[in-house]
Amino acid sequence: MEAQKLLDALADSPVIAAVKNDGELERALESDVAVLFLLYGTLVSLPELTRRVHDAGKLAFVHLDLVEGLAAREVAVDFVRANTAADGVISTKANLTRRARELGLVAIQRYFLLDSRALHALEQQFHPANADVVEVLPGLMPKIIAREAARIGVPVIAGGLIRDKEDVTGALSAGAVAVSSTNPDVWNM
Repeated sequence: MEAQKLLDALADSPVIAAVKNDGELERALESDVAVLFLLYGTLVSLPELTRRVHDAGKLAFVHLDLVEGLAAREVAVDFVRANTAADGVISTKANLTRRARELGLVAIQRYFLLDSRALHALEQQFHPANADVVEVLPGLMPKIIAREAARIGVPVIAGGLIRDKEDVTGALSAGAVAVSSTNPDVWNM
């Protein structure tokens, strides 16, 4: 899948449902969101979870770091590519997002910007060849989002602590192409 397909979906529907269990998955599948982040699953359940997302006409992204049974090794990406309907992956590990791009999956590299040291790591270590999109957490930092969206050369998704319409519009106004949220109330905004 090309990153442009993701960006086109987000242009029409800039809120991403990030789901952590089957109940949330059901709600997200019934919502208006076009993109789902699967923040749970097992090696065994992942093929079925991604199929269900596709059957609902939505794009499926698997958070590799959170799937039970997958190791932080490139073979985990190979497994997802060969055995699931995932459109892409999310990871904090550059070697995994880089491998995803090599295999034709959309790669989202996640950064937790908890302090100036973490921000410095993003600024020094991120390379556009490693990921198609960067997700920054928490997503309530409009000045940081604006600066990094302009600087890193790839689209930015704001995630974490997004709770209401003001949070969504603030992140989007700052330059994020989308927001991800585990809050079902946000999914239908």
